[in-house]
Amino acid sequence: MDQRWMHIDRTIVEAILSGRLKPGMRLGEQELGALFNVSRTIVRQALTRLEARGLVQVTARQGWFVVEPSVEEATAAFQARRAIESGILSTIKAIDPKAIATLREHLAREREAIASGDVASRSHLLADFHVCLAETLGFHPLLDILSDLTARSLLFEALYQSTPDAACSCDEHEHIVDLLAAGDHNGAAREMITHIDNIERGLTARIKHAPQLDLREALQIPLPKT
Repeated sequence: MDQRWMHIDRTIVEAILSGRLKPGMRLGEQELGALFNVSRTIVRQALTRLEARGLVQVTARQGWFVVEPSVEEATAAFQARRAIESGILSTIKAIDPKAIATLREHLAREREAIASGDVASRSHLLADFHVCLAETLGFHPLLDILSDLTARSLLFEALYQSTPDAACSCDEHEHIVDLLAAGDHNGAAREMITHIDNIERGLTARIKHAPQLDLREALQIPLPKT
């Protein structure tokens, strides 16, 4: 089975999460086929898989585009996250010190990604903190739900979250972990609600179309040698 679609998939995802591919940017099958030197069938296979993950969308008349998260979609995801994540923190009885250690290791990776300027990694790690938190606390039945919600938020955050906002999010993650380590579970739940409120407020204030790059430039595909 031809696996070349996987390279297209990874390249597009990286470009989306790094912010080079903006919301609403068109992904022409013919242009992508020429850029990657593959058939439109291979391109369509990659785009179809990205559509299933909620990163691109297709219309009958205009073709494929990077999804453009709406305020309503983001608000619904944030509302669900507030209810689930604060509920998790407020109902726990005790925390294994190993769980705190795991969360602190995750925080260290967040800070490293923020310091390096790796937007894709920092966005993934900041979102994954919430799934990691549920997993380390033993809420395994909720992992699929939280993974889905954070995946929807991930594109939104990667496209619109500034570096200072990312650093603030990391600081708030650390405060939550500190409260959990101190045994203040209700305080951690309140801080989680405040944290998600801050993310939503900062992101929705920035929703706008930015100047878009050429598709080749966005995907960082070098010009063919002459």
